[in-house]
Amino acid sequence: KLLMASDSRPLAIPDRPNLDGLEARWSESWEVNGTYRFDRNQSRESVFSIDTPPPTVSGSLHVGHVFSYTHTDTIARYQRMAGREVFYPMGWDDNGLPTERRVQNYFGVRCDPSLPYDPDFQAPEDSGDPKAIKERGDTHISRRNFIDLCHLLTVEDERAFEQLWRYLGLSVDWSLTYATIDERCQRLAQRAFLRNLARGEAYQDEAPSLWDVTFRTAVAQAELEDRDRPAAYHTLAFHTPDADDLLIATTRPELVAACVALVAHPDDIRYQPLFGSTATTPVFGIDVPICSHRLADPEKGTGIAMICTFGDVTDVTWWRELDLPVRAIINREGRIATDPPPGLESPAATSAYSRLAGKTVHSAQVEMVAMLRDSTELIGEPEAITHPVKFFEKGDRPLEIVTSRQWYIRNGGRDRDLAEALISRGDEMNWHPAYMQTRYTNWIEGLNGDWLVSRQRFFGVPIPLWYPLDE
Repeated sequence: KLLMASDSRPLAIPDRPNLDGLEARWSESWEVNGTYRFDRNQSRESVFSIDTPPPTVSGSLHVGHVFSYTHTDTIARYQRMAGREVFYPMGWDDNGLPTERRVQNYFGVRCDPSLPYDPDFQAPEDSGDPKAIKERGDTHISRRNFIDLCHLLTVEDERAFEQLWRYLGLSVDWSLTYATIDERCQRLAQRAFLRNLARGEAYQDEAPSLWDVTFRTAVAQAELEDRDRPAAYHTLAFHTPDADDLLIATTRPELVAACVALVAHPDDIRYQPLFGSTATTPVFGIDVPICSHRLADPEKGTGIAMICTFGDVTDVTWWRELDLPVRAIINREGRIATDPPPGLESPAATSAYSRLAGKTVHSAQVEMVAMLRDSTELIGEPEAITHPVKFFEKGDRPLEIVTSRQWYIRNGGRDRDLAEALISRGDEMNWHPAYMQTRYTNWIEGLNGDWLVSRQRFFGVPIPLWYPLDE
């Protein structure tokens, strides 16, 4: 049979296949004909809905993005061939920390909320030129000007993302595109929060939070990752009333001033006689109780640990369950606070603390080790180790734990009955593959706190609440 053009003229058969322009031609054809357009008139039973995880618009796409969305598209096409009406939108996750970091680096700016809005501000001419930006340094701009730059860059990034997805041939309904910072999504998120608040599911608390000192924001448990880091065990001498010393091995000697208790496992016969008594901290001379708790590891270090507010997430658990006081010394800038914490009132303690005040965590550790050597309360030399440290998944520096006022949503992390209820709802679903159900259950059971939803962000969904000024 002859191939015929639309005007009935025979088409010449090319010498060899030519794929030039194939993507653009079919993309245009699919769009004009509404090939992948979702039909809202179909019944619920016939709809196959895909909850597409929106990619973060904070840089260039890589092969990992392509692989993951290729998997999704394969499922979408199969369901269409099986006769289902497929709801397949595409969203852009363009608010929050990754976008802010990209805007800072691309334009060479830093947001300073104390500055007034400049209606005549224009994006720097050297935007996108790392070398030029490094030479001139960062420009400080108002929050509103910074948000304007966020919108400007995300629009460009989203256009590039969509172009690549179309070139790839994803069978997305592009009329359903959304962005997590657009007005509709903001209103939905804010109304959902107010509904959580009305139902008692949202609450505010002054509590220890994982804090990224680079991004200057609290971090949720789901955003954590462990990274191996070099460290060293420092063996410190704590003193007991009977003149015997308790040796404590710690990787964070700079937190001795924040120590509120010592802890050992309740079955550890070495320390059972000491439970309920006190010990005195080195250098600062503060009396702290000796407690027992199941999370203390008899095989780690010397088997007895110092509880500081706060060195790691286990400290938070100990502090909460043992009802201990707060003696926090690290501020949101990742430095030792200027004023000593409660309990350090003696002249010797305040004098020692003054040598740490204002220093970075690293510098404070160096200074603290020097003081421990001077007091002969550092036993032996530090022992080099490598151990996992908590990081924000997009962060460059280890997380600290600071106390701050934050909003949380109850998710079963502090309520076993709620956790069981969530697991039961998960059991009502069909999981593919089946082992993902077990992973979901393990994740819920592993929570040690509720969902942190507030963030110290400039470009994000504002929590729809107002507060009286602090007096």
